[in-house]
Amino acid sequence: MVSRRSFLQSSILISAGSLAGLPLSLSEKNSVMTVQGVLAAKDMGYSLVHEHILVDFIGAASYDPKRWNQEEVILKVLPYLKELKAAGCKTLVDCTPNWLGRDVMLLQKLSILSGLHILTNTGYYGGSDNKFLPAHAFSETDVQLADRWIIEAKQGIAGSMIRPGFIKISVNNTTLTEISQKLIRAAAFCHLKTGLTIASHTGPAIPAFEQIQILQQHGVSPNAFIWVHAQNEKDLNQYLLASKKGAWVSLDGLSENNIDEYVRMMVFMKKGKALGSILISHDAGWYEPGKPEGGTFRGYTTLFKKFIPALKKYSFSERDILQLIQDNPANAFATRIRKI
Repeated sequence: MVSRRSFLQSSILISAGSLAGLPLSLSEKNSVMTVQGVLAAKDMGYSLVHEHILVDFIGAASYDPKRWNQEEVILKVLPYLKELKAAGCKTLVDCTPNWLGRDVMLLQKLSILSGLHILTNTGYYGGSDNKFLPAHAFSETDVQLADRWIIEAKQGIAGSMIRPGFIKISVNNTTLTEISQKLIRAAAFCHLKTGLTIASHTGPAIPAFEQIQILQQHGVSPNAFIWVHAQNEKDLNQYLLASKKGAWVSLDGLSENNIDEYVRMMVFMKKGKALGSILISHDAGWYEPGKPEGGTFRGYTTLFKKFIPALKKYSFSERDILQLIQDNPANAFATRIRKI
């Protein structure tokens, strides 16, 4: 565990200016924006593309960042991040959006303390019956919402110098509602101004392909779109169709209990010559405000300690594995405007 003294010492280093001089603008092609600044995409290394450090499910109407204490969160979460770093991972993509517990200063501190590159996001979460959408998401236009996200991408989040590394939205899990259509349009406009990749919590194929169609209608290539939680679609042929369109298919739910199922999906995609479209992660964590000691925390190392050995038993080569956990994340999250 992390001692309170070591945390306080690290906090002093942070406040004393250990971040001085970090680049905070995207000055090179094929780079990603982390909470500490720009990183060449090729330097992301082994990456987990969908994890959470903190999530607050109270809902936008009652949302208040004062519900958690950063020091207490760090004391609980940091050992899991250090374990992940020791397992060989270099980059963690934190998918907690605004109004659901996004705390960019917390992420920056944890990045420094753990040695992991961490990406945060801009965008809004429209799933779960819109519980996590602020009131202005309903009254403002898609352009106005996009402008909010563009400002975060260009000027920093909540008055900080920390910028998002991707756009995170969520839509309903059936035919898209009006508000879900607005969110994906806003994400399209934001992408065309910033080059940030769009990761959309989606699930089944129907809303995934509807979003791809909307993006195309606004001139955005499907290659800028990550179909998040695609594992909730049980027709694997839909993965191949999305891959052929150029979209990223993200299987976010790996655990010790479903390794065989995930191996089966990987075998199917390899046979379909579509490994180059797959992203994989645990959707693990997280500290939950309001629960004693932040609730139960699920670690991030199953992929490295159990899933990769399972893939090797099915004749997945080192090259295959590098593509899945290193090359694909770098290609998916590299900041660049992708037009059709």
